[in-house]
Amino acid sequence: MKLRTTNSQIQTSNHTQPGLISLPPLTSQPPRRSGALARTIGAATVLFLGGVSALAAGDDPFVKREPPAVVGRWDLVVRGSEREYPSWLEVSQSGYRTLVGSYVGQFGSARPIGQIEEDQGRIHFALPPQWERRPNDVVFDAKLEGDVLRGEVTDDQGKRIHFEGRRAPSLQREQPPKWGPPIELFNARDLAGWKPRHPEAKHGWLVQGGLLTNAIPGNDLLTERNFTDFKLHAEFRYPKKSNSGIYLRGRYEVQIEDNFGLPPDAHRIGGVYGFLTPSVNAAKTPGEWQTMEITLVGRLVTVVLNGERIIERQTIPGITGGALDSDEAKPGPILLQGDHGPIAFRKLILTPAK
Repeated sequence: MKLRTTNSQIQTSNHTQPGLISLPPLTSQPPRRSGALARTIGAATVLFLGGVSALAAGDDPFVKREPPAVVGRWDLVVRGSEREYPSWLEVSQSGYRTLVGSYVGQFGSARPIGQIEEDQGRIHFALPPQWERRPNDVVFDAKLEGDVLRGEVTDDQGKRIHFEGRRAPSLQREQPPKWGPPIELFNARDLAGWKPRHPEAKHGWLVQGGLLTNAIPGNDLLTERNFTDFKLHAEFRYPKKSNSGIYLRGRYEVQIEDNFGLPPDAHRIGGVYGFLTPSVNAAKTPGEWQTMEITLVGRLVTVVLNGERIIERQTIPGITGGALDSDEAKPGPILLQGDHGPIAFRKLILTPAK
């Protein structure tokens, strides 16, 4: 069939001829729509394009996503095969969408997590052993249920054991503390006011010549009283290559160790173990008497070693390995580490906040 055309335009006809097609007139503009219909179509187009853009942004690895709800610090309680023990986890978002973090197990120090897998509130990561006596990785799986993190972690034998975690409190203080009268934690005569961490186990803590001495290492010693915010004055000495520490509220260890002459480190004398590094190493040689002044208000800690301010008002992120518990909102005792090396204290004076 042929179309009758002139100057490349189709000609219309009001009558029908054999072999010709009758077409309606062509116009250069589309049919008019009512204003309401046009507005409806326009709004739908905007919504459609917006949805496409949102989907594209969600799929685009170079668009920063909103951090998932699991981001934050978590105080964990692990139900081990023999007893419960505290643990700690921090999840952070790095860059566009990668999750990283830090983990504290039953022992040792905070260890970095290079990447945490996350999918709809479920997280997974694995870490190589630190101080644990295990040939396998620490494997961690959890799911966020409301504001509780529940899951499983592998123990030293590779067995999966359960844990439960809650968000760590901020411990933010609204007002600076007002200090009460000082308390002599050690009376230079006996162990009144102190108790062993493990009552069923032997310990080598005794008082000799007015000194509180850990003659035979093997058990920690802690105060019978609990404290919240305080200033602590300690005078101590240790032999060569010894290792001890002071746990604040029974949860945050300030390291004491023979590190004379070494560079400062979060795992060496004066550091909050694995978290906070002193500005300088102010340690004296083994056998010399040394002094440590520690102020703890909420999470803010200041440490003065031998007259040198080495940590000033820094935030302690979470519990350190070997903590008594992970209930950070509660008061806790002063704990002297006694399962590593010998140490002697001649003064332990605590000034509590009112």
